[in-house]
Amino acid sequence: MRKNARANRERILAAAEAVFGAAGELGSTEDVAGRAGVGIATVFRHFPTKDALIEATLIRQFDRLDEQATRLAGEPDPGRAVRELIVTLIETSSTKLTLISLVGENGQLPPAVQEATIRVQAAISGVLVRAQDAGVVAGDVTVDEFFVLVRGLAQAVATMPAAPMTLDRAIEIICRGLAPAR
Repeated sequence: MRKNARANRERILAAAEAVFGAAGELGSTEDVAGRAGVGIATVFRHFPTKDALIEATLIRQFDRLDEQATRLAGEPDPGRAVRELIVTLIETSSTKLTLISLVGENGQLPPAVQEATIRVQAAISGVLVRAQDAGVVAGDVTVDEFFVLVRGLAQAVATMPAAPMTLDRAIEIICRGLAPAR
């Protein structure tokens, strides 16, 4: 793919994240094109359908989470890495939840989204395992349990935003709950 085509694709995906994250299924490909500063034909050249655009936007979000979690797995302070991971997951959750609601049928995610989800979960597992090895997170905490806790807080914040101090305390409470019993 040519350099300008890659740049257009990236602008389209960033615009789609903003448009569909804010407007859900009411967002349009025309809105995406306008926000990206490209013509509608350019959008459809990269993504033949609105569904394909939404799916690619969601996968892009998962890929960025995967990169962030992989980076955090190498963080010198595993406790700080877990906390930063929680913050990142909460900050991106509103758009991610909206995009997930727009893809798939009957609760089934498209295969490419399923694969991206598995990659993210593996990267997050790496952060948790490292924190468990360091004694910061209890050894019996699973990735699924971690997701339930973080998803619960993320959904609460997405539907009723909390004051920064309240959110910070809620994250601290989750981190204390993940810690091994003393």
